Amino acid sequence: MPNRQWFFASGNTQQGPYSEDQLRDFIARGAVRADTRVWTEGMSDWQRAGDIPGLLSGGSAAPPPVTQASARESAVLASGNGSAGVPLSVDLNIWALLGRTLIFVIGFLLVIPAPWVATSFYGWFISQVRVPQRPNLSFTGQPMDIWWVFVLLALCAYSGLTDIPYIGIILIPVQAWLSWMTIKWVVANISANGQPLRLSFRGEALHYVGWFVLLNLSFITIIGWAWVTTAMTRWMFRNIDGTRREIIFNASGLEVLWRTVVVAIGCILIIPIPWVLRWIARWYVSQVALAPRTA
Repeated sequence: MPNRQWFFASGNTQQGPYSEDQLRDFIARGAVRADTRVWTEGMSDWQRAGDIPGLLSGGSAAPPPVTQASARESAVLASGNGSAGVPLSVDLNIWALLGRTLIFVIGFLLVIPAPWVATSFYGWFISQVRVPQRPNLSFTGQPMDIWWVFVLLALCAYSGLTDIPYIGIILIPVQAWLSWMTIKWVVANISANGQPLRLSFRGEALHYVGWFVLLNLSFITIIGWAWVTTAMTRWMFRNIDGTRREIIFNASGLEVLWRTVVVAIGCILIIPIPWVLRWIARWYVSQVALAPRTA
């Protein structure tokens, strides 16, 4: 196993990849213990280091039983339906995130810059995501690839300023289709180590429009949108092709709900905005995980 890359869970975050020598150094320093969950290629699930023969010095020490205190750590390693997965992580500078988000919003308000600010934001954000066994993610999409999609999305934001009755409702399917086009474009232009991953989004446009309409209708229930958002996100990840591992979304509707409420309160208070933006972005990415595909 000397050439394998190892990952280990520390609190609610994933650490790695590290070589086996580096992992053993963490073990020697006490950063990785018998009850620390570790993973490397070839393992179907995360395991405690003490359960892997020969990994810890002195043999396979018997780890302590899992208790309720470790439930939150285990949550990042298992999806809502019990399927285990290797979680993603993201490294975000708080001020870079705030600045790029503001530029993104202003660019769409000005309409014409929308393709450039969107491409720049997606490229930066994707480059900050850490995926096990897929180092140095990058985005190869260009502003002019689907420039008209972003211009139309920006124009749709002004629909509420017109006097046309029900124009906002009429445009919901249009916005959904434009959003579907954006997702297909983003997924198809992700690379790792300078090599295209050849991913594709196979979710049908009509199905995506249906989810989008349902999401808008769910706001009538006040809180139902959180569960629809969770289900819709899981559907989207299930429909990404080109990877030998299944992409799963671990969050529950309740988690999405209360975190969104916290973000809304933070935005109302203005000063906490940079911190809540990074907090929610990091959490969402940590809920995305990779798991072996089931037959």
